[in-house]
Amino acid sequence: MSIIVENLTKLYGTQKAVNNISFSAEPGKILGFLGPNGAGKSTTMKILAGFIPQTSGMAKVAGFSVSSQSLEVRRNLGYLPEHNPLYLDMYVKESLEFVADLHQVSNKQRRIKEVIELTVLGAEQHKKIGALSKGYRQRVGIAQSIIHDPAVLILDEPTSGLDPNQLVEIRKLLIELGKSKTLILSTHIMQEVEAVCSEVIIINKGSIVADGSLTQLKNDHENKSLESIFLTLTSSVG
Repeated sequence: MSIIVENLTKLYGTQKAVNNISFSAEPGKILGFLGPNGAGKSTTMKILAGFIPQTSGMAKVAGFSVSSQSLEVRRNLGYLPEHNPLYLDMYVKESLEFVADLHQVSNKQRRIKEVIELTVLGAEQHKKIGALSKGYRQRVGIAQSIIHDPAVLILDEPTSGLDPNQLVEIRKLLIELGKSKTLILSTHIMQEVEAVCSEVIIINKGSIVADGSLTQLKNDHENKSLESIFLTLTSSVG
């Protein structure tokens, strides 16, 4: 398993943002990590990425502890946060060179060319990031997260702001990446989950209310739509 989470808890004062959750993720299966706003999704992903510490419990990424081996976790992880922090005054290719240098990527120019092709940024590579549409900025964020060819990807709302044509292109990219990498995808767009994910976790009020294959989840709920299942599970937890 490339991601293992056991009894993970995060407290903010007396509030449990994440409440004793356990799950795992492995290569070749894209995991949709779903929940309403404030459910604990982003908090969990930030813990896995080493941005914030857990209060208790254990989490490993690519075999490394997020609490005691955070540098190794970062070397093996590509992370796109929900709000996609970018240097808007940088040019697209320049920003990829900068991130590649941070990761000490070998054959840097070849890898940058590959990533630009993968994310379909060729026509935009010589533009300033600040001049790009939100959709293209999302592509830059994805490009930065994969530049060092990490074993694990955690993408928080990666398709936010994309038009239908861009959605199709990024969907193909995610499916291709998911064939060899461990990929956790968080989104509020249920159609995206049904299009690319084979596994689903639904979290509500800090606790996991569903964890398994998308097929099994639908079978357990009379083959209802994922949106209908989501609404049922996230409104029934008191």
